[in-house]
Amino acid sequence: MDYSLHPLGNQALVISFGDEISKALHEQVVATYKSLQHARIPYVTDLVPTYRSVAVYYDWRVVSYFEVEQRVQAMLKTVQLEESLNEQKVINLPVCYEGEFAPDLQALAEFHNMSPEEVIKRHSEPNYLVYMIGFLPGFPYLGGLDDKLETPRLQTPRAEVPRGSVGIAGKQTGVYPVSSPGGWHIIGNTPIELFNVKREQPVLFEVGDQLKFYSVTRSEYDWIYEKGCIEDFNQ
Repeated sequence: MDYSLHPLGNQALVISFGDEISKALHEQVVATYKSLQHARIPYVTDLVPTYRSVAVYYDWRVVSYFEVEQRVQAMLKTVQLEESLNEQKVINLPVCYEGEFAPDLQALAEFHNMSPEEVIKRHSEPNYLVYMIGFLPGFPYLGGLDDKLETPRLQTPRAEVPRGSVGIAGKQTGVYPVSSPGGWHIIGNTPIELFNVKREQPVLFEVGDQLKFYSVTRSEYDWIYEKGCIEDFNQ
């Protein structure tokens, strides 16, 4: 793997794999991130993967940057890309693309000279890759959106986007885990809770997972919302 190391303040080291957003770089990020997780280095306080880098936060009171750099360089020699790819999960996420859940669907369809049904079909066909999680706790930035659905952000962001909203902005699609201001085009909503601090794993996704949307009716949405367990839809 080609990479560079540099400090981030006095409490972190950044492993950078390049300047582009690509699946190949992402695979290196995920493999490195998982290797560091498995290593359980005592003085490492946090790991933050992004599109093309991993930040390694450490306790500067007990270890120097030079020592962390040496440990990371040694670990990078043993990273196995194939093993990390074998650990990928595919998560199926129900989405209702109807009514008040999809306030921008019609306008987005007209922008692309499509029917709403074609937008839904194109949006729900791919297996999306979770490139990174950020902006909000549990918000997945997904790669793999159909090029024909690429859409500029809203000119005027909404003051509040409901929890579970599924949106498109630029070349990306994503899901709002909590209510928040936002400028993405909202085309659906999932009844599944993406983020809950009371769960053993508060965030539903991990970097490197795959996400597959599938369309449900409003009555199916209501039933799933009441049941509320993602495991029942990923057997």
